[in-house]
Amino acid sequence: MAPGETRERILEVARRLFHEQGYHATGVSTILREADVRSGSLYYFFENKEELLKATLRWYLEHLGPIVLAPAEQATDDPIGRVFALLDWYRTGLGRAGCTLGCPIGNLALELGDGHPEVRALIHENFQNWAAGVERWLQDAGDRLPPWTDRAALARFVLTVMEGGIMQSRAAGSLAPFDDSVRQLRAYFDALERAAASQRPRTEGGSA
Repeated sequence: MAPGETRERILEVARRLFHEQGYHATGVSTILREADVRSGSLYYFFENKEELLKATLRWYLEHLGPIVLAPAEQATDDPIGRVFALLDWYRTGLGRAGCTLGCPIGNLALELGDGHPEVRALIHENFQNWAAGVERWLQDAGDRLPPWTDRAALARFVLTVMEGGIMQSRAAGSLAPFDDSVRQLRAYFDALERAAASQRPRTEGGSA
């Protein structure tokens, strides 16, 4: 296996295990066994397990667009529709896992506290990157949202709905809490669109 392939294999296995088992519960020996590499190979690329975790978080930053955002953009040209296509993408993954796996970034945010400041900063950057992607869609929505809408804050609210809905669905072992959260978010967007429509100037025919 070429050096680049070895590094990617270690990262791939670490991502999966950190997601399925958590960071603390995943031992280096398990990563080595499942990646089928020797310890020297791992420590050649990563000084320790925390450095491997940071590389994993950087991988998520780099791949948010093609893996997470692109499916929603391919599903619809409607910028607000993309927000809900994205949430449906998470719902599909949650359902496929039987409500046992959450968002990998959200899981790490809950597990790792102030004792890992560099990791915490990378988790925060991942959240910011996610919200920035949603904010771009909200900017593309133009006058479908009222002019007073804080689109950056609204994007963070969408993130909160996604993470909170997933967390509650995992606890309940059911998609119902996630669906309830998304339904309320949809109602809020509908209210924003109605407010925006009411503020548009009317044409001679009387329509906005």
